Amino acid sequence: QVQLVESGGGLVQAGGSLILSCAASGSIFRLNTMRWYRQAPGKQRELVASISTGGSTNYADSVKCRFTISRDNAKNTVYLQMNSLKPEDTAVYYCHAPELYGTGDQRYYNTWGQGTQVTVSS
Repeated sequence: QVQLVESGGGLVQAGGSLILSCAASGSIFRLNTMRWYRQAPGKQRELVASISTGGSTNYADSVKCRFTISRDNAKNTVYLQMNSLKPEDTAVYYCHAPELYGTGDQRYYNTWGQGTQVTVSS
């Protein structure tokens, strides 16, 4: 089995910064494309950022130039650096792996973390 565990959420004032981490554990060989989603109360879950195996990144328009997604393949960990945070960034942030490469040619699909709460006060 594999698991994604997010950490780094918390309460921050508007204009502040946070770094979220998503660590993959279990029988992992390597990560593939990784994504960060968020879900605010009463809203649908939305894609925030993604990073490919080669390091190509994409961002939602609402977070461009403020958030940076990165990865450390040696640690099987993905990060989301969030700067200039706004109250509208308040949400539960989830790490997602559409496909993970496990040991022994195992593939794991559609793996989600448990989420980490980010609250930005005005």
